[in-house]
Order: sequence, then C-alpha cells, then structure tokens
Amino acid sequence: MQISDNCIDGGKAFDWGKTSADYAKYRDIYPQEFYDKIVNRKLCIHNQSVLDVGTGTGVLPRNMYRYGAKWTGVDISENQIEQAKILSEGMDIDYFAIPTEELDFPKNSFDVITACQCFVYFKHEQVIPRFVHMLKPNGRILVMYMAWQPSEDMIAGESEKLVLKYNPAWSGAGEKMHPVWIPDCYNEQFDIVYREEYPLEVPFTRESWNGRMKACRGIGASLTGEEVAAWEKEHKRMLAEMAPERFTVLHYGAVAELKLKG
Repeated sequence: MQISDNCIDGGKAFDWGKTSADYAKYRDIYPQEFYDKIVNRKLCIHNQSVLDVGTGTGVLPRNMYRYGAKWTGVDISENQIEQAKILSEGMDIDYFAIPTEELDFPKNSFDVITACQCFVYFKHEQVIPRFVHMLKPNGRILVMYMAWQPSEDMIAGESEKLVLKYNPAWSGAGEKMHPVWIPDCYNEQFDIVYREEYPLEVPFTRESWNGRMKACRGIGASLTGEEVAAWEKEHKRMLAEMAPERFTVLHYGAVAELKLKG
C-alpha cells in the first residue's frame, strides 16, 4: 500500500510492501540492550497484553515473546504482515493487516501499546481516541526508535550520501541523537513518565549492512527496481573499498513512555 505525506520525503510515495522480503531478512537488528530497556520498565512482560502498531515483520513481538506477554501486531501493509506470520511460526502472536487509524479492538483490551520506528507516520488526532479506548486503566504507550548516526560513523555517512544520490527527496538523512517526538495532542490524555536516549553499536557484515540500507524507506520502499539495482551495485562496490567484512555502525536508541491519565 502506497503512503504519501508532504512532511516525509517531500511527498514522494513509498510502500513498505515493496521491500518486505529484505525487511524480513535484514531489519531484525536491535541489540539486546534495546529490549532490556523495555523489560526494565516492567513493560511487555508476563500477564500483560500488548498491541504493537506498525509492527512491520513482527520484529518487536517476536523478540519480546520470550518475556511472556500476549502480543498482537498490526500493520498497514499486507506484505509485511505475511512476512510476520511466517517468521512467527510456532508463536502465539495474532497479526492483522489494518491501518492504525482504523483499529477497533474492544475497550480495555491492552496493558501496553508499542510503536517502534513508525510513530511519525500516524494521523495522531485520529489514533489517540482509539488508543484511549483500547488501553486498560493506567495503560501505557511505549514509543521506540533506533537510527544510525551519519555524522559520527563514516560507513553510515557514506551510505547515506549514496541514498541521497538516488533519492534526493529522502528526509531520513542527517539523524543525530534526540528524544522521541511526541506530538502535543497527546498531552490531554497522557503523561510522559519516562524518556531516554542512548548510544548503540550495532554489528553488521557488508551483506547485512547493504541489506539494511536497501530495506530503508529511501531505497527499497520508494525506488523502481532498476534504481534499486543500480544503487545496490554502487553501494556494494563502495563497501568493498571502505569497510572490513565485519564492522559495527554507531546508532542511538530512544524511548518514551506515556501513561494514560485517570
């Protein structure tokens, strides 16, 4: 399903379904510390019911499944959901292809709603009443994000320049460590009770970093097949010249926890 937003990539349309196979293979990259931050907040654990919005290929439910929560994942892309179901075989996780703005789970269904890498895409004035309806009293929204730091990591910086060469409208460039963005419209119904930002070193090989970059919004989700192939050829050549076979890329993680008022 194509998505376009004038505030993202200059309105250039993108479709996560186009890159679902690469997303499934190369974007399950969060280190253990990322998940520890969630568990340390006593969220998404045993005896809790969790809704993961914008679940993609189910990275968060699959990796958090061992902590005992009952997970439900939703995503706007049917292709992403199909990959999530395949990768979650043997796990009791429910998946549905539905936009967050159209969610209609019963009242008081969830202890926690998680949103990882997707919060910027929502129409928040539409989703807030749905979140309030679905959350149990004192329920939480946990918003998470992880991004590479191109100004501090040479491999990330050069890879990012190559994305911009093929997709100059891409607005995902130039990330620096900053708090998760929470729109002011949440203030009436929620209190922000916790924030944290922290550095992360994420391991890659040349192949997995190429795949991670190819599965980003600026390449696989928005370019034509011919453009993706040309970018990948150039990117692989660049990595062969500048990167060892195994390396780490400096990222940062960020989390914000919102508590339902009343």
